Amino acid sequence: MISNKTLLLATAVAAAGFAATAPAQEACPDISLEEPAGVRLDPVTRSDEAKACLVTGRMAEHQGQDGNSYAIRFEIALPDAWNGNFVHQFNGGADGNVVPARGGFNVAHPDQTALARGFAVVSSDAGHDMDAHPDQGLQGPSQFGFDATARADYGHAAVAKLDPVARRIVEAAYGAPIRYSYGIGRSNGGRHAMVAASRLPEAFDGFLVGYPGFNLPKAAIQHAWDAQIFHGLTGDIRTAFSQQELDVLSSGVLDQCDRLDRLEDGMIFAFQTCQAVFDPDRLACEGDGCLPPAKVDALKRMMAGPHTTGGAPLYSGWYWDSGMNSANWRQWKLEGPEGAMDRMPRIVAMGSPTLAQVFSTPPVTLGTTAQDMLDHLLGYDFDRDPALLAATTEDFPESSLDAMIPPDLSFAGFREAGGKMIVYHGISDPVFSAQDTVSWYRDAPRADSYSRLYLVPGMPHGHDPNAASDFDLLSALVNWVEHGVAPGAVEARTRPEEGAGVSRLLCPYPTTAIYVAGDPALATSFSCQTEGAL
Repeated sequence: MISNKTLLLATAVAAAGFAATAPAQEACPDISLEEPAGVRLDPVTRSDEAKACLVTGRMAEHQGQDGNSYAIRFEIALPDAWNGNFVHQFNGGADGNVVPARGGFNVAHPDQTALARGFAVVSSDAGHDMDAHPDQGLQGPSQFGFDATARADYGHAAVAKLDPVARRIVEAAYGAPIRYSYGIGRSNGGRHAMVAASRLPEAFDGFLVGYPGFNLPKAAIQHAWDAQIFHGLTGDIRTAFSQQELDVLSSGVLDQCDRLDRLEDGMIFAFQTCQAVFDPDRLACEGDGCLPPAKVDALKRMMAGPHTTGGAPLYSGWYWDSGMNSANWRQWKLEGPEGAMDRMPRIVAMGSPTLAQVFSTPPVTLGTTAQDMLDHLLGYDFDRDPALLAATTEDFPESSLDAMIPPDLSFAGFREAGGKMIVYHGISDPVFSAQDTVSWYRDAPRADSYSRLYLVPGMPHGHDPNAASDFDLLSALVNWVEHGVAPGAVEARTRPEEGAGVSRLLCPYPTTAIYVAGDPALATSFSCQTEGAL
């Protein structure tokens, strides 16, 4: 027997201009869209695990100027128990694959997704297929940078094209309008969210933004900066710092800063005060328990951020923090895992080809090996090459800066439309500088009227069990959007492999969690204070 939901879905889809055929499975009908709309839908499938019907398809197909075929591929998950809301899931990295539409927002709890909470969710590949050029080695996933339309889709256009189509399908499926619309993304997905808030200010009610690369092309310059500094130490970026040396660095930051929040617990919540008092030169010496002076100098240059020979900054500085010895930090900056990419770090394997082919105009052809990727970074000219990020040509009329960065970082239209945004960022992030995010928030007009920023001590580029990075900010966002309750302190937990962990307060910037009294394992023993009042 066909379920009531199936009948409603088939009827509503047909009424909205879709052509529905007989159900492929008992719980989900088979839907196809008329060709003039430019959307091709696959037969609907059922995911018992996700408790949802999955609509997949493609749209905005075009033949690229590079001779390759492109399309925006997508998946829409329609939960059995719909709460009336919609999530556009923005994905990370260089995109290029359709990540399952689940609306994940906290990797500490992959089962507590937006979909599991009843949201309908859409996910896409942002207009290109990262596996379309397997013969091109490590530069293959970035080959879409040779087509201006694919670049624009990756930068901003795919969201604008797909979003109204996805909403139409969701509303047709349930025969009811969407109540509230949200955008969720981390890393490059966080950039997508901020771009959408700027370019589509009235489309979304709320955004949950994790460690965003909103200055993505500029942040990629840091990859070349790091590579040249680290390679210069030993002639091999992978051996520039041993894990023991990174542990010395982390211990040194803790020794000088851990007590600033009135509790010695391996987490530096008074991170701004730490930047003022931490002296990396105190770690410099020859022997155990310290770092060679040349390596301390290298770290200082890296942390200052890239600049021209004349001293003009090209991106941002970085915060010293305890999480700089994490596996995540190492795999991004220094050395990848065994058996992959010649153990080159991600700034080489992924960062180099995107800098060359997606962010530079005209795009630069590289070789196919990890060494080719490294050589490009080692040859990067900080006086000449950053201009390629702002360049345009007849074939590429939109620069990467214009395509990738939100055009209005004050988000005036979004603010005036009543939208709400929650941003969180790990202070130890090795990819996108938390200092850059703080600078945006501090300088944006009336930022606290529509947004909140939470800084997570010790957290690198994503969840880390040693940091208080287990938290639920989606509920806080929904409560703000739908009930008008502005978020304050949020409880966060560490998740060590053994033991129950500890809880801490994540406080909205510019306040931070300061120990007051009581059990140091409990968030209730802390209060949100400004560091200047300590």
